[in-house]
Amino acid sequence: MQPSENHDDSLFDDLVARGLLYQVTDPALAKQALRRNGNLAVYIGFDPTASSLHVGSLLQITLLRRLQDWGHHPLAVVGGGTGLIGDPSGKSAERKLLDRPTLDGHVAAIRAQLSQFLDFDAGRAELIDNHTWLGEVNLLEFLRDIGKHFSVNAMIARDSVRTRLETRDQGISFTEFSYMLLQAYDFLELYRRHSCRAQFGGSDQWGNIVSGTDLIDRMAAPSDSQRAFGLTVPLITMKSGQKFGKTEEGTVWLDPQLTSPYRFYQFWLGADDEDVLRWLPAFSLRPFAQLQPILEEQRIAPHLRPAQKALAAELTSLVHGAEACQQVQAATAVLFGGDPKDLSLEALSMLEAELPTFHGQEREITLQSLLVGSEPGRAFASNGEARRAMQANSVSINGHKIAGELASLLPPATLLHDRYALIRVGKKQFFLAILPQA
Repeated sequence: MQPSENHDDSLFDDLVARGLLYQVTDPALAKQALRRNGNLAVYIGFDPTASSLHVGSLLQITLLRRLQDWGHHPLAVVGGGTGLIGDPSGKSAERKLLDRPTLDGHVAAIRAQLSQFLDFDAGRAELIDNHTWLGEVNLLEFLRDIGKHFSVNAMIARDSVRTRLETRDQGISFTEFSYMLLQAYDFLELYRRHSCRAQFGGSDQWGNIVSGTDLIDRMAAPSDSQRAFGLTVPLITMKSGQKFGKTEEGTVWLDPQLTSPYRFYQFWLGADDEDVLRWLPAFSLRPFAQLQPILEEQRIAPHLRPAQKALAAELTSLVHGAEACQQVQAATAVLFGGDPKDLSLEALSMLEAELPTFHGQEREITLQSLLVGSEPGRAFASNGEARRAMQANSVSINGHKIAGELASLLPPATLLHDRYALIRVGKKQFFLAILPQA
């Protein structure tokens, strides 16, 4: 599907231009409803399986933010009810069921995270827990009033169910099998309670979303102008085949206690050249026209990584704040050849959490004590190794090449902020030493 020449009037065309439209139940209805300042209520659900969202959720978060920026009314629905069941979509095995206290803790944490990205003041957006209505459902009434609208034949044909049925060792429980009924019921209740006419989600949610629009058509019998629709975006992938949002260290979380701002920034900065051409339009909140020069520069000079730098800076500022982003950029610049003297205390503190760090007990310290040892933060395991590296002119401390004897004292004047020594060995090895202040 191609965008119209002017995609500034409808968010629908903007999504097409960014490569964010995968499936839509009614393109004409969606394009009309998503016109700028249309105040359309749209919901996206978040599964509270952990105490923090991760970068895999960031596309959904930016979709809600994009809706708000275009004058619509985003509804962030946290699954305090459905989280007790677990969505089988995209899963090869049954989820571990969470107990109520754990789930409540996750819901509260995710609510706090979402408030960083959306403006919930004056009703511009809403945070909703689907346990509000699911917790009051009567089983017999639900089976009679809702269940009768679902064909088991159609449910079994859904990819999320069929895949599990074909895996003899796993299968699917009735608990997870019922999930699509609950999500469809969510959409119906949101339509009734919040005038919500649209649900967005990843492409793996298509079956659940269509079930919701069908249920609304059957039970609410809306007029043509008030019909509900669903829209999905492509699942974000990595060229390497690795699952999006996974690194050698594990999942990239939005919580700075789980993934530091530095590592968060590095994840985006390290994006593959081919991947970033898709990721920048998909995740960036900047007007699409402003991204075109960056994408063109990326195609011409990928070695300069303009798209990676732009994406890393924008998303780190969005998730962790502009100040944290500035410190990360300063620390990154030094590790890629910049002058250590430019590092602030905040940037050095950030590096302390990322680099092998040695805490010295004495202010007057020899190069041997600073560089050699078995403790974390020591650059060399032996005196001979240290001497050879220094003779090869491959050791620097705070940007100064070190060529003296190991018995020499480290000049206090070389310390950053009177106590930090950033040690570089070769081009890529870094260590940090922190000494007592005078």
